[in-house]
Amino acid sequence: MQLETISSISTPVGEGAIAIVRLSGETALEVADKLYKGQKPLSERDSHTINYGHIIDPVTGETVEEVMIAVMRAPKTYTREDIVEINCHGGIHTVNRVLQLTLKNGARMAEPGEFTKRAFLNGRIDLSQAEGVMDFIRSKTNEASKVANQQMQGRLKDYVENLRQSILNILAQVEVSIDYPEYDDVEEATTSFLLEEAEKVRKDIQYLLKSSAEGRILREGLSTVIVGKPNVGKSSLLNYLIQDNKAIVTEVAGTTRDVLEEYVNVNGIPLKLVDTAGIRDTDDIVEKIGVERSRKALSGAELILYVLNNNEALSDEDIELLDSIQDKNVIAIVNKLDLESNLDIEALTSRYDMPVVRTSIINSSGVDELENKIAELFFEGNVTSTDSTYLSNNRHISLLEQAASSIEEAVQSAEMEVPIDIVQIDLVKTWELLGEVIGEDVSEQLIDQLFSQFCLGK
Repeated sequence: MQLETISSISTPVGEGAIAIVRLSGETALEVADKLYKGQKPLSERDSHTINYGHIIDPVTGETVEEVMIAVMRAPKTYTREDIVEINCHGGIHTVNRVLQLTLKNGARMAEPGEFTKRAFLNGRIDLSQAEGVMDFIRSKTNEASKVANQQMQGRLKDYVENLRQSILNILAQVEVSIDYPEYDDVEEATTSFLLEEAEKVRKDIQYLLKSSAEGRILREGLSTVIVGKPNVGKSSLLNYLIQDNKAIVTEVAGTTRDVLEEYVNVNGIPLKLVDTAGIRDTDDIVEKIGVERSRKALSGAELILYVLNNNEALSDEDIELLDSIQDKNVIAIVNKLDLESNLDIEALTSRYDMPVVRTSIINSSGVDELENKIAELFFEGNVTSTDSTYLSNNRHISLLEQAASSIEEAVQSAEMEVPIDIVQIDLVKTWELLGEVIGEDVSEQLIDQLFSQFCLGK
């Protein structure tokens, strides 16, 4: 596609060692040559070379920057267009001057995500790979980045393309039945073939959807609330997990008055960790607001870490709160094992069906077991992306749910001996929905919306 040459700063704004101004488009080299002074013009340099020189203001002749410029010629580039990357010193003012010079000399400012959008429009990547780029940038753990990287490399694309090919094979057989309606045995064979092959497609789609819960957790993080009575060790647990003293820890009950949020990596699982005010009846107005916020945080939690004091018996407040959350994913943490035990753990486990972990945060013991319990609860004990195609993108999940419904209708119709050309409609719909996952059939409006979520320069 022939598009305007675009330019943007591709590194984070702020002071640093290096900042990069990136240009992409048919006239990228021409624009850069208007500003570049070196041994030879960039247009005469070989592709994929790095070239030393200076950026000169063509109007005043002033030397603006000492630079290294990378030249990458189409089609072997990120966008499949000519790309020039100007490596400047990492000051805010100087890199902005270089950017402004590119804009004054033939380029226009890139829109958010436009470089990746061009990679998609020019056929270098499909839509699922483009979304993988965004997920890779936003990943919070090593496992999350592995999942996104697999998507960038086309693992989901390959899986979906194989499903679409299977549906095409079914449709080809259906066409034979439609073209030769006088042969009953052909339609009978077609129906048998359709049921067998459509069932395989349905199972493969369900396999992808089954991974969506794990994939979404790796992508977005698991909403986790630490809850319990005051002074049981909630803030100490938060500080231990994030390896920082973000929460105030004292012997005074009710120290935490508000909700604290932090991301933490637990065995490859990103936890969006929330430390709450201790839940108890109180006359303190500020603490009372904190307790209400704690109860609200509980309602939206995907995992609750309920902290109990080994030195105290289970109270009526504990029982009331545990009763109200027993339908959620809860791990009971019996803390302060270094103190005398006054908590009846056997009564706790007989009353509530939830894992129990014994810890002493002050002595750094038991937390490893807690991390393993979290992995068991959500990933069957093994958080790995090596052999799995995780589905994490909400758009993909929605489309695959619709595709699963459509292929299910096709199977049911065939079992009810509905005319084969009617069954074909659901098969075609499934094929189209799968195509939307990888961008084979999407609207321009959707494309614009997706890429607008990217940062500038990507």
